[in-house]
Amino acid sequence: MTADVWLPIPPEEIEGLPEGPNYLFWDGGDDGGQEYPGDPADCVLYAVPYMKPAELCVRPMPRMGSVRVVQTLTAGTDHVEQGLRHLPAGVRLCNARGVHEASTAELALALVLASLRGIPGFVRAQDRGEWRGGFRPALADRSVLIVGYGAIGAAIEDRLTPFELARVARVARSGRASARGPVHPLTELPSLLPEADVVILSTPLTEATHGLVDADFLARMKDGALLVNVARGPVVDTGALLAALATGRITAALDVTDPEPLPPGHPLWHAPGVLISPHVGGPTSAFRPRAERLLVGQLRRFVNREPLANVVLTTGTAGAADERSAGAAGA
Repeated sequence: MTADVWLPIPPEEIEGLPEGPNYLFWDGGDDGGQEYPGDPADCVLYAVPYMKPAELCVRPMPRMGSVRVVQTLTAGTDHVEQGLRHLPAGVRLCNARGVHEASTAELALALVLASLRGIPGFVRAQDRGEWRGGFRPALADRSVLIVGYGAIGAAIEDRLTPFELARVARVARSGRASARGPVHPLTELPSLLPEADVVILSTPLTEATHGLVDADFLARMKDGALLVNVARGPVVDTGALLAALATGRITAALDVTDPEPLPPGHPLWHAPGVLISPHVGGPTSAFRPRAERLLVGQLRRFVNREPLANVVLTTGTAGAADERSAGAAGA
């Protein structure tokens, strides 16, 4: 048996890969993932294809009896977790902490500014050749609530800092102190929502956060508040959001939706006060160099039998669910 490593980037294009493993390229292919680069039974480290459907990413996992590491190139790992039950005990699941913070935080800020300043309306007016001015809210002097204060949440606050905000509140799975101020536990979220002009979601998708933004959450938001989701679509109850948007009481900017991709004719496309981007928080020019650095660093640790970075959970261990919640980006 060979010690194969499956990479979603051609190995010859990655500088600094350590010697030893047999590197194979597989990004899901153009055949629906039916053709593998080698026998899945020989794969010892599986770097999951990026921005591919979950069913394709998990397809080879039942045959990966020798795999020791599953490495995603996404901050969230929910798209591969259904495949973990097929793997032996002791497999480490690692996420891409350090890869997407810059791009996702940039997009979160862009969505906030575009929504507050009415950029979508300007674009539509330009298409019609109309000069449409008007008074719009600024980000300055606003109160922002970041729900999910992991690496991405902290990167979002870094980019908000120069904008002369009145206040930034932070919420995570459990309370703690941070360099910028206190991080409140999820249990305090109901009391924080009415004070926020902008609510930014950057939490991982877990059992605790699935449907977190429900009718009660939205009802507690301040009149005129903006909801921004750069987390995962199912964190928001789409039906509840549509009902809230229909009242005109809040607005939303969504990089992720439920369902996703958002199908033609879905009511979210034409809901009042909503700006939609097609899940583009991560795939930018910043992705590739950071992804390659992550893969090289992890493979060096793997080859040298050193502790891996970004371990979210280890299969077959007690408390794996708690380990996942603590290690996932955004929590």
